[in-house]
Amino acid sequence: MKIYILFFKPFSDFIIAFVALLMLSPLLLIATILLFLANKGNPFFVQKRPGKNGEIFKIVKFKTMTDEKGSNGILLPDSQRLTSIGKFIRKTSLDEIPQLWNVLIGDMSIVGPRPLLPKYLSIYTPYQYKRHDLKPGITGWAQVNGRNAISWTQKFEYDVWYVQNVSFFLDIQILFKTVQKVLVSEGINAENMATTEPFNGNN
Repeated sequence: MKIYILFFKPFSDFIIAFVALLMLSPLLLIATILLFLANKGNPFFVQKRPGKNGEIFKIVKFKTMTDEKGSNGILLPDSQRLTSIGKFIRKTSLDEIPQLWNVLIGDMSIVGPRPLLPKYLSIYTPYQYKRHDLKPGITGWAQVNGRNAISWTQKFEYDVWYVQNVSFFLDIQILFKTVQKVLVSEGINAENMATTEPFNGNN
């Protein structure tokens, strides 16, 4: 397992990301143009996220929501800012494709625990923090077992289980399940929400 994590996994990540970016470049261009028009500006969402060992990097995704604010100057709810093209791109998980760049430069892996927000680092339990023992991934064990439709507690259980059981065959299994989940658009949103509830450390 250690040899796989140290050598084969990062090498295969680089090759997969490089080939995928080349093959998907026409799709990336079309999505970029459509989102630029829908958002009336920036088609990309860039945000700081913690990676392996909690080190901060900047994740790149397609921006599926506008920056529209209410009369009080506060951003409107996620569901109101989600554009039609953004909804389609999120439903098909195309918003995740730009993260292949993060994989290419070594910030992320194809498979691993999803990178969450830096503010959560201080409220993780020691057990939950183990999810940072590996590079974060574009897809992961939690994503193929519910994604945003499961509780934070269950999500962290899946993340830590993956870290403790990572292997080549497990990664292959996750990739196949990811394709299945994307095809049926399962578990993308929490119930009655465009995104999932924030983690508050009290789970």
